[in-house]
Amino acid sequence: MQDNAKGAAFNNVDPAEIEKFNAMASRWWDPEGDFRPLHQINPLRVQFIDQYGLGFAGRKVVDIGCGGGLLSEAMARAGAQVTGIDMSPDALSVARLHALESELIIDYQQVTAEEFASRHAGQYDIVTCLEMLEHVPDPAAVIAACAELVKPGGRVVFATLNRTLKAKLLGVYMAEYVLRWVPQGTHDANKFIRPSELMNMAEQAGLTSIAATGIHFNPLLNQFFLSDRNLDVNYLVACEKPAEG
Repeated sequence: MQDNAKGAAFNNVDPAEIEKFNAMASRWWDPEGDFRPLHQINPLRVQFIDQYGLGFAGRKVVDIGCGGGLLSEAMARAGAQVTGIDMSPDALSVARLHALESELIIDYQQVTAEEFASRHAGQYDIVTCLEMLEHVPDPAAVIAACAELVKPGGRVVFATLNRTLKAKLLGVYMAEYVLRWVPQGTHDANKFIRPSELMNMAEQAGLTSIAATGIHFNPLLNQFFLSDRNLDVNYLVACEKPAEG
């Protein structure tokens, strides 16, 4: 029974989601393509991680759900020793090729967060898991894996979409059907996660939430910005694993 439970955890993957990202993988590094919003918000994500993740220089970092490597490369350029994991083989192929072209050393692996955590517990200063929780059947299991991977005193940063009507209208209807920023079907609003739910899952995993902020869009300036005035749509949460003793 225990082995079956472990096997189920290691297979916390939605095959339809993997195929969806496989299909888009070749366009990962096109700033005007399917991942345009990620290119636009990536500097903000890096800024938040840098602020609450104790800096990048010399830090050992694992990027959970790294996709084509947009965030992984930014952290590597900032001086971190980065491992990126994902279950999309096509996205990882793109990530490896782009890192090679960028002359960056990043260890990309096709493995689930749960399986990776079982082999690398407590080895990382920073764990990032951005725009991934809403794409897996059991987000709590991924959050628990992140908590297992980070060292005591280390930081974990999550990003996802809030389960609100506003997020459904802006993150799905506007982004996918009106503005066509991302392909239709990229998100399922029913899988969005409320901040209170995410923080509760993090607490259950032994993490303490230390900061949260929303990612907002200014249509007049055509740019995204961070603000903690609300977490209604996209949001980031930074957590800490208490130091031992």
